[in-house]
Amino acid sequence: MTEETAVAEREHEPLVSRRERANAAVRRHVVWALGGGFVPLPLFDIVAVTAIQVDMLRSLSRIYGADFHRERVKTLVSALTGSTFARLGASAIKAIPGVGTLLGGVSMSAMSGASTFAVGQVAIQHLEKDGSGMFHIDLEKAKKVYEEALEIGKEVVSELKMKGEARDVFEKVRRLGELHQEGALTDEEFEAKKRELLSRL
Repeated sequence: MTEETAVAEREHEPLVSRRERANAAVRRHVVWALGGGFVPLPLFDIVAVTAIQVDMLRSLSRIYGADFHRERVKTLVSALTGSTFARLGASAIKAIPGVGTLLGGVSMSAMSGASTFAVGQVAIQHLEKDGSGMFHIDLEKAKKVYEEALEIGKEVVSELKMKGEARDVFEKVRRLGELHQEGALTDEEFEAKKRELLSRL
């Protein structure tokens, strides 16, 4: 199948079908972000979660047949999530020896998942109106959508943690992240195993 044919098929794909695929992609990345929030080093967790959110927007761009430019999208993600004070605060707590790592990890994990959900909702709403990409987004409106979706995201994260299957995947992704940080897994191995786990959701 040529790229032109693929784009044409996406353009004629029912919106509800694309929305279902988009929601599934967001859900997978929320689970991954839950694990990313447990990266034990302050600030590095934020870098990890930002990378997850950028990857999510890449997936959503593919679903909607939109253009994707990593650096522009990364700037957008930073603009949307930069004001999430609790997220930054939770990361800083990890600098406290001992209990700080545990408490900060739990808080950062939940905020990471909720934030990822919110970024995903911003992207879906925009891409359904403007299929060209994330370039012409109204940042002020996007921030309002993000803040509203963040509250919903917190509920989604709680529900995910309650489900046995999602909890099992979450724990495995978290452990993979630890092994990756320790150098036991290469970038390629980590990426392959992470996608294998997320494909089960």
